[in-house]
Amino acid sequence: MIEPVPTILVVEDNLTDVMLIRRAFAKANLENPLHVLGHGDAAVDYLAGRGEYADRAQFPLPALILLDLKLPRRSGLEVLDWLRGQEMLRRIPAVVLTSSSQSRDVDRAYDLGANSYLVKPVEFEELKEMLSKINVYWIHLNVKPTVNAAGQ
Repeated sequence: MIEPVPTILVVEDNLTDVMLIRRAFAKANLENPLHVLGHGDAAVDYLAGRGEYADRAQFPLPALILLDLKLPRRSGLEVLDWLRGQEMLRRIPAVVLTSSSQSRDVDRAYDLGANSYLVKPVEFEELKEMLSKINVYWIHLNVKPTVNAAGQ
């Protein structure tokens, strides 16, 4: 049986950054479906499978979350805190991909359970290379835990 291509959830409110991320995935020939959400509340609803995101066939749990910090409604840090408190979801890898390099943001993200913290590069080619490396590591090389702590 052929496994589906793992989904990546991108939580980013800046439409230019979303366009660049989508373009970088395409130019790097990365085939992962991207589900893009523009605010923290939508990310929580998606991950919880609530409301419009209740259909897991259409909105599958992601293999990886790319999470901006500066989001409307609920910040990336609040999303991360919520995620790590969820028994069934806390093992999903979450990579902070943001423009902030402030040490307090970096430290807080790791304190809340971020798996990695990356600062968005300014140049498109660097973004493409970064996303390609993220994909190789987190989707192909990294050994994945069971999604929930109960091993189900």
